[in-house]
Amino acid sequence: MRKFSLLALSLVFLLSACAPNFQKQNEAVQTKEKAKGKTIIPNYNISDKYYRTILPFKPAESRGLVVNNINSRYDLNEFEMGLMRIAQKSFDTEKYFFQEGQKIEGKTIKQWLNRQYTDEQLKEKNIKPEDNIGLNPVDTSAPGSEPTSPIYLAHILEHDYLTKDDKGNVALSGVTIGLALNSVYYYKLTPDGDTFEKKIDFAEMEKEGKKLAEEVVKRARNIKSLKDVPITIALFEQESKSSVTPGRFFAYSTVDQGSSKLNDWEKVNEKYYLFPSTDAQNDHRDDTIAFLNFKQDIEQYFPNFNGVIGKAFYVEDQLQELNITIPIQFYGKTEGIGFAQYVAGLVMQHFPKYLSVSVSVTSVDGPEALIVRKANADEPFVHIYQ
Repeated sequence: MRKFSLLALSLVFLLSACAPNFQKQNEAVQTKEKAKGKTIIPNYNISDKYYRTILPFKPAESRGLVVNNINSRYDLNEFEMGLMRIAQKSFDTEKYFFQEGQKIEGKTIKQWLNRQYTDEQLKEKNIKPEDNIGLNPVDTSAPGSEPTSPIYLAHILEHDYLTKDDKGNVALSGVTIGLALNSVYYYKLTPDGDTFEKKIDFAEMEKEGKKLAEEVVKRARNIKSLKDVPITIALFEQESKSSVTPGRFFAYSTVDQGSSKLNDWEKVNEKYYLFPSTDAQNDHRDDTIAFLNFKQDIEQYFPNFNGVIGKAFYVEDQLQELNITIPIQFYGKTEGIGFAQYVAGLVMQHFPKYLSVSVSVTSVDGPEALIVRKANADEPFVHIYQ
């Protein structure tokens, strides 16, 4: 029998039986920080894909900058979560605890994201020479002309990883730094003019990104609290502002404790595809056919409907996750329940068992149903929203 969850009935259960007991969480003393004090380490971890987060939550120094510098919410989510996946290659989720970046100050990141300036530009902008620490190349173009060089570096994201000793003290034990790089450079010839765009060649972006990584690590080592900890630094390729799929991390390197030298670069073979799309058809034909068969059966249920969209995540060219959205309008709740049952059966029928699949059914009134089939599960979980 398939599993169904009704929000009204499940709420009591969630509150009484499944909610973590935060009164019994581990308390620890945070050391080597600007502000020492007690922290809480949750006992419960929702998945080995995630880290337990140090509480009380401390927002990153760069919070706010990321929204302005990342092209889309798709890139924003993947930049953060992808960096956490990279971290797992160096920092075990069982041993390390997560905290948003606290060591590189927000104002410092903002300065690093600037361009370098010529002496003349420093005078024009009234910038002190010691503040001329931008990591992006200088632009010497005349007013109203195309920039002489693009902005390569869009954002810098720091994640901190802490460990706890036998006495209950937690301290910083590792750091990951993500560099978001532009695949498309947007610029204006005049402040109020049209926005132009220029594609940045991947080889050029990769070369510049690796040079930037060396400089960022060098500067990070000059920060007292980052002088000795192991660092993992990763390169992220942003998609264009119009893309409906996120960008990707494509390379990372590690820096040993106390060192400023990057070890060999490791490739990251991850990519998102939109289903249906020409790219997906060309690169992953069999998976595309399975999705199109699923889509066709949905359209048989609603003959005038063709809004089924999928976002597929590949690692090493193997499909790992498929998230499907079905926006549709129902005439009643019972129709929505019947449709959710039908979709759950199609998920089991069309997609291989090893694949994790989620389907979100929405209407103009909001979410209607969620169908989740975890990898290797014998049956799906179906939740009907009230």
